[in-house]
Amino acid sequence: MTARTANGATPNPAAADDGDALHFCSTCAFSEACMSQGYDKQALGELHVLVDHVGPFKAGEYLFRAGDPFDAIAAVRAGMVKTFLVDSQGVEQVLGFSLPGEVIGLNAIHGARYPCNAVALDTVYLCRFSFPKMSVLAGRMPGLQARLFSLLSAEIGKVTTLAANHRSDARLAAFLLDLSARYAQRGFSATRFNLTMTKLDIANYLRMAPETASRVLRRFSDEQLIAVNQREIVLLQPERLHALADAAP
Repeated sequence: MTARTANGATPNPAAADDGDALHFCSTCAFSEACMSQGYDKQALGELHVLVDHVGPFKAGEYLFRAGDPFDAIAAVRAGMVKTFLVDSQGVEQVLGFSLPGEVIGLNAIHGARYPCNAVALDTVYLCRFSFPKMSVLAGRMPGLQARLFSLLSAEIGKVTTLAANHRSDARLAAFLLDLSARYAQRGFSATRFNLTMTKLDIANYLRMAPETASRVLRRFSDEQLIAVNQREIVLLQPERLHALADAAP
């Protein structure tokens, strides 16, 4: 029998999972907006009931497919997500990789359908936010609206940064440093992390041949810029990687 609250309503599964209606994941993409604006308990509670915790999704499972109707954005709670397109020739084009605390589905807002595919690269859990309800709430919570704009801007900036530099070593250095910064922002090590995605996916994302990506990674290792142990990467000389990433095309 499904549990119900005192007023007869079915409780939100996410709230039940949290054990505290006002507890948010430390990596939540929207926690900064909530806490920095000093919202009261009622406002935080209104945001919380928009959230559904979903998962686990196993490696290879689709979270959504291109063309699916859009009704929610999702923050990754755990695991890594790859977004990609498949062109008319059946060729895959990787768009990005999302870490815990990052949001997927933002690029579906305009067209009301997801324009790309999203697949789990390992075991993934999500927080799904009803976008129609969030839009209404954002009108009353300026910090939430500003956070949405900030996330959209960050996505555009990331694509621009990687596309601006045409040298293979610079692009790969920038990619590793981007992952480093994103992991550090979420409280993980900035110099030691796993590459959950394959080298083929990395090469595809950076628009280079797989052989080129492998050769550059091997050269970085030989020059002791990084250490590679299977999927684990250790950044040994981040300052030299920064110099490479900042070099003119």
